[in-house]
Amino acid sequence: MTKPPLPELLHAAVTAVGGTERPGQVTMAESVAEAIDGGSHLLVQAGTGTGKSLGYLVPALAQGERVVVATATLALQRQLVERDLPRTVDALHPLLRRRPEFAMLKGRSNYLCLHRLHEGVPQEEDEGLFDQFEAAAPTSKLGQDLLRLRDWADETETGDRDGLTPGVSDRAWGQVSVSSRECLGASKCAYGAECFAEMARERAKLSEVVVTNHALLAIDAIEGAPVLPQHEVLIVDEAHELVSRVTGVATGELTPGQVNRAVRRAAKLANEKAADQLQTAAEGFERLMELALPGRLEEIPEDLAYALMALRDACRTVISAIGATRDKSVQDEDAVRKQALASVESVHDVAERITNGSEWDVVWYERHDRFGASLRVAPMSVSGLLREKLFADRSVVLTSATLKLGGDFNGVGASLGLAPEGTEGDELPQWKGVDVGSPFEYRKQGILYVAKHLSRPARDGDRVDMLDELTELIQAAGGRTLGLFSSMRAAQLAAEELRSRIPEIPILLQGEETLGELIKNFAADPQTCLFGTLSLWQGVDVPGPSCQLVVMDKIPFPRPDDPLMSARQKAVEDAGGNGFMAVAATHAALLMAQGAGRLVRASGDRGVVAVLDQRLATARYGSYLKASLPDFWYTTDRNQVRKSLAAIDAVAKKAEAEKQPQ
Repeated sequence: MTKPPLPELLHAAVTAVGGTERPGQVTMAESVAEAIDGGSHLLVQAGTGTGKSLGYLVPALAQGERVVVATATLALQRQLVERDLPRTVDALHPLLRRRPEFAMLKGRSNYLCLHRLHEGVPQEEDEGLFDQFEAAAPTSKLGQDLLRLRDWADETETGDRDGLTPGVSDRAWGQVSVSSRECLGASKCAYGAECFAEMARERAKLSEVVVTNHALLAIDAIEGAPVLPQHEVLIVDEAHELVSRVTGVATGELTPGQVNRAVRRAAKLANEKAADQLQTAAEGFERLMELALPGRLEEIPEDLAYALMALRDACRTVISAIGATRDKSVQDEDAVRKQALASVESVHDVAERITNGSEWDVVWYERHDRFGASLRVAPMSVSGLLREKLFADRSVVLTSATLKLGGDFNGVGASLGLAPEGTEGDELPQWKGVDVGSPFEYRKQGILYVAKHLSRPARDGDRVDMLDELTELIQAAGGRTLGLFSSMRAAQLAAEELRSRIPEIPILLQGEETLGELIKNFAADPQTCLFGTLSLWQGVDVPGPSCQLVVMDKIPFPRPDDPLMSARQKAVEDAGGNGFMAVAATHAALLMAQGAGRLVRASGDRGVVAVLDQRLATARYGSYLKASLPDFWYTTDRNQVRKSLAAIDAVAKKAEAEKQPQ
């Protein structure tokens, strides 16, 4: 049977979801179809409002090959599985004469574990398991969460944590879930036939489209043991997040608390000699962690190296001892053994990785007021891993509203392990970049204002002139402001200062409520402002009059003492490149593009993106950063911006007044 033309399929899908077909969406769908047909790779920048999910779903479904779609956020996963895919499949069914199956797949710890639920949790202090439902006081928050989980277990069909509304604390969920290392395995578990995680994997194997997250995609690539079903097409949405998510999965951590937990768990099954060896090694490690100073460890200090080797060797001994032990006096011995092995193996693997040392790894020590000391190790770069694992044997489409930095795709491409676009070579993945634009008229809808008159920002210095400027801008806008700050300290200082200066305008601050509650309250009251840091630069979608001024306090370069970023920058410089532009400027450009994208979310939106950092107008790299942002009308005229904000505020207030019942 001849495949229906792509425009006909796209029109049917767009109509089904109640959307409007846009030229950029058509261009995107055609480019995706071409890449899949040719087995090549594609980077697509698709601005907000393009309808990019249908731009890749329709051509992917039309090809009839298995597709994995990986996203960074839960919100987009839900949108795909609960809205876009069901409607698209229904719309295309009469045209394709088939109904593709789809499923969502996550890591094992996202699913309720029936063994944990019914048999209890291995306790560190007791010999055996305990009933978490009896142990938790029903009047406590933990007890209430656990009782809700027990009731929910009888109702849920998927066991997926994200299907539980409202959610529960991480502590409560940890009582009824297991990691892949702790899992007994379906063949050894009494509840294997009913296992939610196993059922999700089976559904994925039988589906044509599998929706997952970046983390599971990274695990699939890094660990070598496939967790995703074999597929011919990979689509990575929110692709600007991929490198950081893969880096996170590839990062190891050692803390005294983690090591001591492994000691307690091992003591149940290991012989006394092996357990004592691990205890001694743990005490030595903890002693050194109390003395260490934060920062990158380009060479591991001799005493720390010895402590890590002792820890590694003790873990090896314990792993062998636990494997050879059978103790019928331990209740549910297999579960206790699995948990103990998971803890000890995790400590062993990180200690061995740091001890072995690699020029491709960065090791650093950090101390957190709340979580204490930790030793961390991360890859210098994940580009080689991505080039080898991601782009082999399948067609890959990566899409986001922000992939084209400084005017081209090569910066993002390099972070993914891709050579500059058009480079020829047998070992190099061939790819193409396409910018399909946006349905919004950025030059008419938004202004990019740079406060050129302000003093140059100093690290962690008080910026009185910046706070003066911020106050005037917010007053001109009548509130309606999303404040994006380069650090939590800066956000807190600004919130505290402006609450005293303009008490009539409510200032919400990240951390004072849940992020979801903050965004909900910000959207509900147009006169409100919301201040915060990293997650707000990317996680706010508030169209309409509540967000008509987006303020960035300064260019969000990585901190100079960030061990991983500074190591990456130095590596580029050692190779003869421009480390600042390749790492720091690219990092800042991506965040600024995401932050500026918070302003225009619908065709009727109007407003200003204000950057309170003169360097965007005066520094040589400023043109690169500006070229990464939406094409707003650009000015450094503060008076003109205040007039524009006041005019936008007046229009919004008039519209709000007209909505009020007479």
